[in-house]
Amino acid sequence: MFYTTDENRHGLPHDPFKAIVSPRPIGWISTRSKSGAVNLAPYSFFTAISDGPKLVMFSSVGMKDSASFAIESGEFVANLATGPLTHALNRSSAPAARGVSEFEIAGLTEAPCRLVAAPRVAESPAALECRVTEWFRPKALDGSDSENIVVIGQVVGIHLDERILKDGMIDVALAEPLSRLGYLDYAVTRDVFQLRRPREPDASDMPA
Repeated sequence: MFYTTDENRHGLPHDPFKAIVSPRPIGWISTRSKSGAVNLAPYSFFTAISDGPKLVMFSSVGMKDSASFAIESGEFVANLATGPLTHALNRSSAPAARGVSEFEIAGLTEAPCRLVAAPRVAESPAALECRVTEWFRPKALDGSDSENIVVIGQVVGIHLDERILKDGMIDVALAEPLSRLGYLDYAVTRDVFQLRRPREPDASDMPA
């Protein structure tokens, strides 16, 4: 089958776009407003975009608290979402009123960060302290602004629970990162394998 996205006539019960672009890491974003209000929310439009400097981004559908708090404070924290924290993460997505802490709704503990004012999730085995470098509304082909807010932050500090380390490296099977699939589907990474990149121009050093 084929369909154009301008008409979106796929004939399916649900739009398959987000199921195709999957799995996606979840940015569990914690922020603190200038007035001191704390927010915690998961974002499936999240990823790392650079290693030098270390940059991550999340995209909010509309100017929600995570985006507005990050923009006004210039800071946010990306906490690692994991299998054991699935239900807490889901609870943190509740449509709470502005100023209500999702940490309390989810039964999570606020832990202080070193370089930013926003708290991190104490129960998460890893967290990235970030300072906002830029934010914008991505544009459509016709030049119009989308309803999304993209926030990019540079990682200035990393918290890491050594219990997920093995031989000096993060053992993904121990960390059990949670990812977002399509629809209401999620996945936990437990089946891990290594794959070396080809060194020969024609990839002749790799199995077919």
